[in-house]
Amino acid sequence: MSEHVENGSQDSQASQGSAGAPDEDVIELATKIFDLARRGETEALAAYVDAGVPANLTNDRGDTLVMLAAYHGHAEAVTALLARGAEADRANDRGQTPLAGAVFKGEEDVIRALLAGGADPNAGTPSAVDTARMFAKAHLLELFGAV
Repeated sequence: MSEHVENGSQDSQASQGSAGAPDEDVIELATKIFDLARRGETEALAAYVDAGVPANLTNDRGDTLVMLAAYHGHAEAVTALLARGAEADRANDRGQTPLAGAVFKGEEDVIRALLAGGADPNAGTPSAVDTARMFAKAHLLELFGAV
């Protein structure tokens, strides 16, 4: 399975039909996996990654499974994905990182999970540090060592 899925379709030649059209089963599976990340269904998500789904699978906006889990407040899913090789700082197409998204959403458990997984508070545009400054979250600036 390719690591990038466009508008629910796969962005590679693998799993494409004879006319080059994306395989509908692949689209359906990718959509299901992205939804698992959004809902924080850690066990099912981990099982798919353990079975071979790329830990850094991205959607048509460049959002990874970690980004979706982080943005929706699922620290346990974030931790499970990071433990399976997902990149903590992988930015989406807009330059946003999971950590900056978690700061924006006020998801402190996710912030701590990402930091434990090696996330860089200065990565991305805006960075998590920039986002914390923007929203006057002094306690997060302290946590990031950016005071």
